[in-house]
Amino acid sequence: MSSGGGEKSGSGGGGAVKTPSDFLKSIRGRPVVVKLNSGVDYRGILACLDGYMNIAMEQTEEYVNGQLKNKYGDAFIRGNNDLTGCGLLHS
Repeated sequence: MSSGGGEKSGSGGGGAVKTPSDFLKSIRGRPVVVKLNSGVDYRGILACLDGYMNIAMEQTEEYVNGQLKNKYGDAFIRGNNDLTGCGLLHS
């Protein structure tokens, strides 16, 4: 018996349901951290992200083992590289 009202149970209550696409659109232009399997972190402003998980960033800094190694104006991380454990964190 589906009379409505129960579709969002377990989702934390009111508010619109967001898709991953909605989330990614909402953080464009904001600071993010991209963590790769290799242990390298890239921190910068998310400029663009496409369906292939290609990531474009601005004001990017590269950290290895927590230490700043390089600074880049713009950086592009190809999604077809082994990004299996890649995490995109809104900082």
